[in-house]
Amino acid sequence: MYSEARKLQLIEELIKIKSEEVLAEIEAVVKKSSRSSRVRKLSAHDFSGVISKEDAILMENAINEGCEKINPDDWK
Repeated sequence: MYSEARKLQLIEELIKIKSEEVLAEIEAVVKKSSRSSRVRKLSAHDFSGVISKEDAILMENAINEGCEKINPDDWK
């Protein structure tokens, strides 16, 4: 079923709900969904654990090796 049709079907089912508790739960889910869909700024903590320790060491070594090479002709 297409998402628009699914939404319409859900709306039809929502109209039939009489329970205030069920409506409150649905409202909470919708609010939570809209909050989580907002764009947020990334933090360095979001990347924690993404790279293995071994890969981080390899990257650090490659950076150190590349940065230690100085070409005097580049400074002219």
